[in-house]
Amino acid sequence: MGRIGLVVSDLVLSFMWIWAGVLVNILVHGVLGFSRSDPSGEIVRYLFSIISMFIFAFLQQITKGGLYNPLTALASGVSGGFSSFIFSVFIRIPVEVIGSILAVKHVIHVFPEIGKGPKLQVAIHHGALTEGILTFFIVLLSMGLTRKIPGSFFMKTWIGSLAKLTLHILGSDLTGGCMNPAAVMGWAYARGEHITKEHLLVYWLGPVKATLLAVWFFKVVFKPLTEEQQKPKAKTE
Repeated sequence: MGRIGLVVSDLVLSFMWIWAGVLVNILVHGVLGFSRSDPSGEIVRYLFSIISMFIFAFLQQITKGGLYNPLTALASGVSGGFSSFIFSVFIRIPVEVIGSILAVKHVIHVFPEIGKGPKLQVAIHHGALTEGILTFFIVLLSMGLTRKIPGSFFMKTWIGSLAKLTLHILGSDLTGGCMNPAAVMGWAYARGEHITKEHLLVYWLGPVKATLLAVWFFKVVFKPLTEEQQKPKAKTE
């Protein structure tokens, strides 16, 4: 029942993640009336985005490991054993993609005027490198936070949220700063662009290779903690 529960959680959280981004935009630009060119509106949107990330981090705790990003599932699978890797690649990741596609279809049905999702604004290889670099740093940071402050929900989520937001802003004018292939796949599928060279190289191959590199780099540089090293941290928490 444990793995079935994870699969269901992945489907639901992936669906909710797409809707959360849409609702934040509607709230800031529709309800509150901020212009998309207004800097104060962008600040408000970023604040709501951080709140949203806290909510999803809490939901991940409640579901005991539910995910909405294939890159997180991949990193977790690679870090685990062979069985965990197969489960992540062939079950969890496809389910997260399906959840995102269903969510985008639902969004477009409810709000036909909603935009078409992230679009590549630079050359393909430049875009793949951008998404790869952003992904490498966020995966590395996430693994580092799990190691250094494993029990501190607020601090870990706060640092992770600010880092994700910063990297998103840095890449937003180039690729959208997505770092989430499932979410991009949902919008690309709605546009009929989900099997294009641009989409596969920039939003899948680049981030996937960066995730694998980040996991390998982390394992090489940071050796696993021994039981003696973990005990003092457990007491301070």
